[in-house]
Amino acid sequence: MQSYQFFVPCALGLEELLAQEMQSLGAQAIKPTNSGVTCTGDIELGYRLCLWSRLGSRVLLKLVSAEVHDRFALEKLSSDFPWHEVFNERNTFAVRFNGTSQTLRNTQFSAQVVKDGIVDAFRRTGDKRPTVDAKQADISIQGYLHKGEVTLYLDLAGAGLHERGYRQAKGAAPIRETLAAALVMRAGLQGTASEAPEYWPELIADPTCGSGTLLIEAALMATDRAPGLGRTRWGFNAWRAHRADLWNRLKDEAQSRFEQGLAACHTRFHGVDLDPQVVEAAEGNIAGLGLSEIIKIETGEFNAPWLMKRYRGARSGLILSNPPYGERLGSPFGAWQFYRKLGTWLQPGIPNWKAAILAPDETMIRAMRVRTDKKYKLNNGGIPVLLAIINMHEPQVQFERPELESLANRLQKNWKHREKWAANEGVNCFRVYDADIPEFNAAIDYYDGALVIQEYAAPSTIPEQVAEKRWWQVIEAALDGLPVDPARVYTRQRKRQKGEQQYGRVSEESVVVEVQEYNARFFVNLTDYLDTGIFLDHRWVRKSIQSLSKDKRVLNLFAYTGTASVHAALGGASEVTTIDLSKTYLNWAKDNFRLNHLTISRHPFVHADCMQWLATESAKANPEQWDLIFIDPPTFSNSKRMDNVFDVQRDHSLFLEQAKKLLAPDGLIIFTNNRRGFKLDLEAVAAMGLQAEDNTRASIPPDFEKQRAVHVCWYLRHA
Repeated sequence: MQSYQFFVPCALGLEELLAQEMQSLGAQAIKPTNSGVTCTGDIELGYRLCLWSRLGSRVLLKLVSAEVHDRFALEKLSSDFPWHEVFNERNTFAVRFNGTSQTLRNTQFSAQVVKDGIVDAFRRTGDKRPTVDAKQADISIQGYLHKGEVTLYLDLAGAGLHERGYRQAKGAAPIRETLAAALVMRAGLQGTASEAPEYWPELIADPTCGSGTLLIEAALMATDRAPGLGRTRWGFNAWRAHRADLWNRLKDEAQSRFEQGLAACHTRFHGVDLDPQVVEAAEGNIAGLGLSEIIKIETGEFNAPWLMKRYRGARSGLILSNPPYGERLGSPFGAWQFYRKLGTWLQPGIPNWKAAILAPDETMIRAMRVRTDKKYKLNNGGIPVLLAIINMHEPQVQFERPELESLANRLQKNWKHREKWAANEGVNCFRVYDADIPEFNAAIDYYDGALVIQEYAAPSTIPEQVAEKRWWQVIEAALDGLPVDPARVYTRQRKRQKGEQQYGRVSEESVVVEVQEYNARFFVNLTDYLDTGIFLDHRWVRKSIQSLSKDKRVLNLFAYTGTASVHAALGGASEVTTIDLSKTYLNWAKDNFRLNHLTISRHPFVHADCMQWLATESAKANPEQWDLIFIDPPTFSNSKRMDNVFDVQRDHSLFLEQAKKLLAPDGLIIFTNNRRGFKLDLEAVAAMGLQAEDNTRASIPPDFEKQRAVHVCWYLRHA
């Protein structure tokens, strides 16, 4: 028989396993590469790879290769090849292309060049032009460009080998069949249940089985069923060199092996899932394969007591699981809680059992709090994942984490006092923790059932891995110690932002909730921006503004989301002028007014640079006057929308002097800011004719009182 060169691509990390599999199928000259394995063999090997490979993505038969430096060389390579020997003009075809160079920078363009070359080749021989079909082509050609060389392959599989043909319906985010097979192998299962019984336990269970992919792939191995046996459409069906007689013989052989393997299989398989519809779909998949005798799926909770009791009745076993995580649970911390429960369920141990658990990262493995024997790096649809192998022979001992005890105790103590205080105060958003323990440099805020955990940037003297470990310890302590649903826990890293980044989004998914602050309600955004829309440390400042606003004209500069403006309006202000540089925040302020049933048309909202606006208004001969002016500027800003860089320490004298010109005779300026170490220029203030009263201590609420100088608050009046 003629010898061919094959390339079998696979997911990153499976090359070693795939090479072993190909060797068992008779491949020669095996060479693992990045995300694939090359080999040589006859056409029978090509068929066996299609029929029996559990790990490969496709089976590519090499047609031609050459150095290609531009589109013209690629077109020549494609048009010179005798395509009429591969397929005829009545067949449809498709071309995929991978790889780029300095001259061939677009894979779609390169694929089109190859298509044009194939069409030209048929025209030269007098044949009709074959039709391109991108979805259901009879013949699929794959082009690869690597280091200046292009290789064209015939895809013998056609569709990806993960399409086994048994999946009638899918559960949520099913695992790809090729990865599922890899998990089975990495879990230590080898050969078949009849030929290698020492590797196959009495029971294989998946407590989060979904559509049953892991159990099915394990059962296919155990019963010696070829993964491609159920497929009817192949990329070689229209190939002119196709040997239908040989292919049919190999299929008959595979069918016979399956029947014998099924009859001799002593291992049983059991799955559980919460969703009855998914369970029904899994049962359909299993029945279609003829595996209903050995695989049973039930509806239920993975950690139900009856389930573990049943598993303990087996002499030996393996738990295979791809727990839901990320979007499948709506929150990464919903997944964290799930893995924690899974770990608790595994900890009692079962003699002669082990577990293989797939996780998105090391954090979820740590959440289980179990000791792992091995961990394998794998790839799930382009996303790195980890497979943890856990010995369940003996009960797992809970890890002791003394470094977390002080943090957990502090969180619980703070929560106990502050939740009670907040209820009496009439607010449902407050700070739970603010770097109380210096090693755990983060802030935790509570917003009516949700938590926002902010990481402060670690000092440069702290190694990145140490800061990362402490960050996750804060999250773990919060999830364990605070009575909040993990699915409602959100995180953000607080680092210095520049220009437009101050107003940029930090998340693709918006989570907006309402919070209560005395008689006011506000929208807060828990995901999109560095700040949520309300500065909790200014709570008592806003309360004071409401009490001082009756029948007053109020000016709110650097207004942010207008929370102080809302309080002023609720306090009976005759008019509230709200000014901010950001349209986003100004619109947010209007939404807050609407939420409190306040009439927007009665209160001006001005989109402007506050410094420029102050300079312009104060320079007028008869400037407009306000009874109460609230100024809470940023510490620093270099937005592109501002002409100059703003620094509150340097610039406060200037804008206070300008604000004085807008202050009514009996008026009051409330000036606050959060700059560490801020010093009011008292001489300059006195020189401009203002009296200054330090109201800082009275403006800081209990949930911020332990943090030194979270903000300063000055009352300024005409002298």
